[in-house]
Amino acid sequence: MMQGTVFGLHAVEALIQKEPDTVIAIHLQQGRDDQRLAKLVSLMEQKRIQFDYVPRKKLDTLVNGRHQGVVAVVSAAKEKDEGDLEDILQVLSSSSPSIAPFLLILDSVTDPHNLGACLRSADAAGVHAVIVPKDKSAPLNAVAKKVACGAAESVPLIRVTNLARTMKWLQNFGVWISGAAGEAEHTIYQSDLKGSMALAMGAEGSGLRRLTREHCDQLTKIPMVGSVSSLNVSVATGICLFEAQRQRLQ
Repeated sequence: MMQGTVFGLHAVEALIQKEPDTVIAIHLQQGRDDQRLAKLVSLMEQKRIQFDYVPRKKLDTLVNGRHQGVVAVVSAAKEKDEGDLEDILQVLSSSSPSIAPFLLILDSVTDPHNLGACLRSADAAGVHAVIVPKDKSAPLNAVAKKVACGAAESVPLIRVTNLARTMKWLQNFGVWISGAAGEAEHTIYQSDLKGSMALAMGAEGSGLRRLTREHCDQLTKIPMVGSVSSLNVSVATGICLFEAQRQRLQ
């Protein structure tokens, strides 16, 4: 069985709440006795999840990051694919009243920290699924899950073999795709981001790849008035998602 790790108080708590069946073991730091850890222990006892106490040095060897005294060893989840995306859209389209799909496409976002932060913003904004290409994309590893603070367990991350083909399929399904690009004529405040839509975000610096940009229905940009020319992709994603959310709630 392939295994992975989830670490950090928020990430492990979300794991226990949403995917307890994936937990193989949970290790807690010896000598740590505080309210936040006590709350986690109470939850594990309630869910009947086994845990033990180990020296901090052992936790340090299990993960590369700030573990906050807790590391969960988990069975590696199977990646979702195009079939799962179709299932999600079918469920949304058959809902009564119908729920307009709200999707996020991340093109060439290779930093796990950025992936985790984008998942966190996507969850907060009400995104139904995040779509990434199988190549040139960050893994959903322990670092990404920790930064996501539980969003990795609630927002489906769907890896697709051919991003351009998937975008075309989404358009045939009635999803309008808005791509973020600095050369766009209209800002996010001037663009229509309502209804069934997907927001496509590219890597910081290089932006959307040419083929991804060509498959967007419209391009939009964040108005920049300072001296910097671009924003971190996770920051830009949050800004665009919440403008879309604002329009969708009108």
